[in-house]
Parts: sequence; structure tokens; C-alpha cells
Amino acid sequence: MTALSTRILEVTKELPEGAPIAAKALLHLGKRAAVDQALSRLAERGKLLRAKRGVYLRPVESRFGVRAPSVEKVVEEIKARSGETIVSSGAAAANHLGLTTQVPVRQVYLTSGPSRELHLGKQVVQLKHAPLWQLTLANRPAGEVVRALAWVGPKTAERALRSLSQKLTPTEVRELKSAASSLPTWLARPVSELHV
Repeated sequence: MTALSTRILEVTKELPEGAPIAAKALLHLGKRAAVDQALSRLAERGKLLRAKRGVYLRPVESRFGVRAPSVEKVVEEIKARSGETIVSSGAAAANHLGLTTQVPVRQVYLTSGPSRELHLGKQVVQLKHAPLWQLTLANRPAGEVVRALAWVGPKTAERALRSLSQKLTPTEVRELKSAASSLPTWLARPVSELHV
């Protein structure tokens, strides 16, 4: 292993789990071409994981062996570094809220940033650009309701909202109603008719 590769590994050991590693952040260690080549070689040797072109992750070592960083940690790191809004998909929200028993096969998140795929070992995580209204109330239970209703679609949203409304707290109903103006008409109407 080259001295540059060793220095890159030392720097990455300081990073939290799931922190993305890019050549631009390591230019203080060497020239761009050398850093790119060292990162690529480290990925080939299994010392780093290539999440996507130009972005790497440090695998996590535990007493059970080496594994990819957790999806949640990677998503949190991306949110913190990019400032994007990233939330679980409508299918995941619908499953969590009991509107469907289907468990999504792929991990899909909605984002205010560009669409892309990340490879975490054998797992593929998809970040899909979504309209702003689907990111409304991002980290609130009421926002999960919005995404679940977006996923079920206009034909069954009203019926799904009726079944969900019995589980909502008065605060969640107020949050939903306050967001009605940012929702499409087919969803804004039944949401605005909810009773606290």
C-alpha cells in the first residue's frame, strides 16, 4: 500500500459511520489524479466501498466482521452535508402506517436534490428527486401521511385518509391542514376537510 493510500485510510478513520469520502476533500494529501487512483485501489482491495462514481464510504468493522455502513447513517450524513431534504418513500410510509402490507424491496428515499443510486455493499439505495409538496413536513408524522397518500394516488387517497384520520393526533391533523395549500388539489380538498 502506498503512503498516500495509508494517509487516506487514516483520514477516513476519523469520519463518522456513513460519511461520504470524495477526492475533493482529500486534495491536501496529494494531486487529484493520485488521490483518485488511490481511492479506486482502496475500493478494489475492499478497504473502501464505492457508493457511486467519485464517492466512497468506509466499511464498518465489528466483532462480527466487516459490513457496509447503515443506510440511515449514510442518509443522515448526506442530509447534513448537502442540506437536502431526504425522507422515506411513499411506499415505505404507506407500509409503516398500515395502508399496505407490501414491504418495499428496494430502499427508496425522496429528496430535494438530484436522483441517484448509492451502492452500500450488496444493497442499492435509491434517492429520487420529488416535488416539494411530497417533502412537506419532512420529519413529522403528518409528512409521512402526505407521502403515503401521494403513493396510494388520487383514486384511493380520500378513503385512505379517512382510515388514517382515526389514528392521527389533533396536532398531526392541524399540521396536515396547515400544509393543505402546498398540496395538489386532489389531496388538499380532503385534507382541509379533516376535523381536529
